[in-house]
Amino acid sequence: MSEPTKAPAKPKAVRKRKRTSNPPINIREMELRDIPAVFALGQRLFTAEKWPTLYRSWDEHELLQLFGTDEETCLVAESEGLVAGFALGRMMDKPRSAWRYGWLLWLGVDPTFKRRGIASRLIKQITERFIDREARIMLVDTDEDNEEALAFFRRHGFGQELRHVYLSENLEDHPYYREKKAEAKG
Repeated sequence: MSEPTKAPAKPKAVRKRKRTSNPPINIREMELRDIPAVFALGQRLFTAEKWPTLYRSWDEHELLQLFGTDEETCLVAESEGLVAGFALGRMMDKPRSAWRYGWLLWLGVDPTFKRRGIASRLIKQITERFIDREARIMLVDTDEDNEEALAFFRRHGFGQELRHVYLSENLEDHPYYREKKAEAKG
C-alpha cells in the first residue's frame, strides 16, 4: 500500500516591517522660548529616585544662569517643534592659567527619541563650540552608577576618570535648626 502523498507546505509569508522614517532632528542654540520645555524634560530625566544628586542640582535658576551667561554652549535638539534633547555647557577660565575648559554640565534626551544618535550629535556640536571658544579640555561628570552614561562618554573619547564623593547632612536633625524652629513657633 502506498502512503498518501502530502501537499507541499505553503511557504510562510514573510512579513516585512514597515520602516517608518523618523522626522529630522535639528541641533541649534537654545532660545528663550525653549527654557520651559528643557526644564520640564530635565525634571522628567533627573528624578530623585534615579539620580538624587542630579535632582538636587537641576533647577530653573541653574538653567536660566547657564542660558544667560553661556548661550553659545546651550543647545537643543528639536524635532517637529518639540525639544527632543539638550546639552548645556559652560566655559571656565582658571586665573593665571593658559588653560580654558569647556564643561558639559547637562545632557539629556527624551526617552521617546533615544537610539537616534541625538546625544552623539549634541556632544559633537558642543565640543566644536568649546573648541571655537579656545577650550583645551572638556569636562563632564556623571553618577558612578550611571553605566549607560559612562559607556556613552567613554565611546566619545572621555577618560581619565576620577571618583568624587558627595556627602549630605539632613539639617533638620541639627541642634541649631531645631532651635530656630522652636523660636519661630514660640
